Amino acid sequence: MEDTQSVTTLMDSTTSKIQQLQKAFAELESHRAVTLNLKWKQLEEHFHGLEKSLKRRFTELEDQEKEFETKIVQSRKILEKRQAAVISKEQASLESLQEKRDAAVSAITIALEKHRKPYSVEPSCEVQGGPSMFEAKPLDFIPLENNNTEDHIKPFKNDVGEVKFYPELVKLCQDMDSGGLHKFISDNRKNLAAVREEIPPALRAAVDPAFLVLDSLKGFYPSEVSISDAKKDANLLGLRRTCIMLMECLSILLKTLEVDSISSLISGSVKERAKAIANEWKPKLDELDADASNGNSLEAHAFLQLLATFDINSNFNQEDLYKLIPMVSRRRQTADLCRSLGLSERMPGVIDVLVNNGRHIDAVNLAFAFELTDQFSPVSLLKSYLNEASKASSPVKSGNASPTPQNDVNEKQLTALKAVIKCIEEHKLEAQYPVDPLQKRVLQLEKEKADKKRATEVAKPQPKRPRANCVGNGAARVTNVAIDKNFYASRMTDRYPQYMYDRPYAYPVPTDTHVPSFLGTPYSLPPGHGNFLGNGYHYQATYLH
Repeated sequence: MEDTQSVTTLMDSTTSKIQQLQKAFAELESHRAVTLNLKWKQLEEHFHGLEKSLKRRFTELEDQEKEFETKIVQSRKILEKRQAAVISKEQASLESLQEKRDAAVSAITIALEKHRKPYSVEPSCEVQGGPSMFEAKPLDFIPLENNNTEDHIKPFKNDVGEVKFYPELVKLCQDMDSGGLHKFISDNRKNLAAVREEIPPALRAAVDPAFLVLDSLKGFYPSEVSISDAKKDANLLGLRRTCIMLMECLSILLKTLEVDSISSLISGSVKERAKAIANEWKPKLDELDADASNGNSLEAHAFLQLLATFDINSNFNQEDLYKLIPMVSRRRQTADLCRSLGLSERMPGVIDVLVNNGRHIDAVNLAFAFELTDQFSPVSLLKSYLNEASKASSPVKSGNASPTPQNDVNEKQLTALKAVIKCIEEHKLEAQYPVDPLQKRVLQLEKEKADKKRATEVAKPQPKRPRANCVGNGAARVTNVAIDKNFYASRMTDRYPQYMYDRPYAYPVPTDTHVPSFLGTPYSLPPGHGNFLGNGYHYQATYLH
């Protein structure tokens, strides 16, 4: 606006400027020293033409500005209308989506209510003097053993979620099909975590979940397989892990019920059958090698889990149960099992046994789980573990001896260092025990290992290649094939050493409930068969399952 006023002022002053120019021109004509070819009239016409041209252009610019402002106002109005239309459509879509969602939730709720209602089975004929209908009710309506009408089991709380992704589990539990349950879990072992979460709610559909879980334990000790061969049978190991997982899921289910004790939920016949199975399993545990189990015994874990789930530990000697704890010290459920079995007060003795057997990592984990770190210093235990590993890794005598034993010893020391570093990080002990020196030592050992590997490969004689015409070299070709196989087999062993530190250790938070809340492990994890240093000293891997 200010620019427009300034332009107008300048144009108004044009006349006065022309008059001034006329006076100057008249004064210039008075001087005859210079002859001018231009006349005043010509100059005046020229300037008046410029003035008219400027005014015309200025008027055109003003008209264009007004037209542009008008277009801007119209565009704003159109945008506001479109925005209002979009908001209206979004609101309508949200309302429609909410209606569909409410309808779906209502349908699901109705279906669940129908599913939870008791069902009845009518026989084809009535028995004289007896009832005309035999009712089979799900777990929600099973009465207690005293058959008092006032002491029925209360409905489930919502702590256990619904079965969303695997409805087949519900059907198998309804049919009390333990074999089908095993097969389904095995077929879906790649999604075992999701399946495991849905087993507790699926067990609610069973008429007698405890009986179903007990029935699933068939085949845990097949008669045709010896104890030593069982360690190599992948299918049997998977079945045993499934049995443990089902007992754990039953414990989770029982925990969600509003009852005073587990004994009120498990019938006397089922509990007696559980005792019979435990009595059958116990002698087999005496045949196990406690050291070879390396704290990861599936057999001992299953036995202890059976006692905890069915609350029958009082029928067995606590001293015998106490001796089994070191056999499962690497398993994640150990802390909860000990609490459920009433062995918490015996844990200092268990930790002493683990330390005396060179299993300091297990001792540190249990010390944290039972808050015994004041009595058993984690840093002291870890340093003692590394000191003993270093003693076992003393260099071998020089001479013509093969470098393979020394390589094995260095590998064991490297494994021990990594286990200690992982334990420090898991329990956040960096302030008390810095890991930088340990990591530098790990890098040094890995470099030495790589250098020895390259030196060994260079020192190995290269096999001769057969001639192009393949004449008279048949025996050599056969020998070369055998050499190559051994060569690549050794390289594969060096390149991919067995390493068991890819799963972090974490005990569950201590709980006051009688039934532990824990789950099983995927099938893909191999059982521990023990790890030993060159002098027979036992070293540890991280906790499994």
